Amino acid sequence: MSVILAAKRTAVVPRGGAFAALEIEDLGAPVVRALLQQAGIAADQVSELICANALGAGGNPARLVALAAGLPERVAGLTIDRQCAGGLDAILLAHALVDAGLAEVVVAGGVESYSRRPERWRTDPQGGPAQRYEQARFAPWPARDPEMTQAAAALATRLGISRAAQDAWAVASHARARVAAGEIVPLLGVEMDAFARGLRAEVAARAKPITGSITAANAAVAADGAAFVLVVSERIAAGRGLRVIGGVTLGGDPEEPGLVPVAAIASALARAGLRVEDVALAEVMEAYAVQAMACVAGAELDPARVNIGGGALARGHPIGASGAVLAVRLFHELGGGIGLAAIAAAGGLGSALLLQKEGAAAPSRFALTPADISTNVKVGARR
Repeated sequence: MSVILAAKRTAVVPRGGAFAALEIEDLGAPVVRALLQQAGIAADQVSELICANALGAGGNPARLVALAAGLPERVAGLTIDRQCAGGLDAILLAHALVDAGLAEVVVAGGVESYSRRPERWRTDPQGGPAQRYEQARFAPWPARDPEMTQAAAALATRLGISRAAQDAWAVASHARARVAAGEIVPLLGVEMDAFARGLRAEVAARAKPITGSITAANAAVAADGAAFVLVVSERIAAGRGLRVIGGVTLGGDPEEPGLVPVAAIASALARAGLRVEDVALAEVMEAYAVQAMACVAGAELDPARVNIGGGALARGHPIGASGAVLAVRLFHELGGGIGLAAIAAAGGLGSALLLQKEGAAAPSRFALTPADISTNVKVGARR
């Protein structure tokens, strides 16, 4: 059984903000160093560093972070790209390595510089000019490969989730926004999430639509940031930290990526022999308010136990790091019992991670009523 012994992240800063000039390793290395210091683990004890990155120029960002953090040169670094789910999947991979006895200390998480992302161009096989594009292909069929905001708008329409309900979720996310002590590694003097300054209902109501019911107020802002956890064996943990008790990544309908975490949550719970009622605290990704609302309703999670310190709507969305941010938040917020982190990703992917902290009090509950997230929404198969 593996254990998360420590968890750290940078603040999440909107693209073009305080972190705009930083390279990927400038974001990730300070977090890794702080992580090891927090856990009392020497750099030469680390076997591997697994890092998710979605927007970089290729290469091996994990290797850059490992070297910049002062890890031994033998740590090769493994970079993965599962888009939004990558940061959580890096932790699941680390868990698998440790659980299999192939490593005892693994750094896992994600890093993203939206500000420094390269421009993307596709060459013309006929010799014409190259064409610039924003979104990579996530399915081989153009008709089943929607742009993410369009997919969110379509989900809201299909499930009957109004713009007013989405705005209310976003406002509540900002109202709850907080950072736990020791969660954030100060970088360039930034110690708080730059975007979590509060969102008033009247401001959300005035936001111009992007597509359908999706607006800048009920969608997470593109951002820069890094988040990592230290996954170790039970021998190294010596009774400290949070046990990783399960997790899964599943594929689903590429046209409707926002709902795939529902199946991932159900599968992770079933594999661990747990019920949804056993979840004491959940961190659910808020790339879009409608996505989080649909997942909470579809998985039948208690909304009072979801994102009690705010979500990505109040922080921002550093794509490759976002799943790891959920795990870091869960590590610092979970007072006792079972914790869940869940996230959707482009192409129809969903990941879920289950953690457990024993012998502590249950987490406090935030007074968010079921009416706030329209739990009468029926989440099912596409019609």
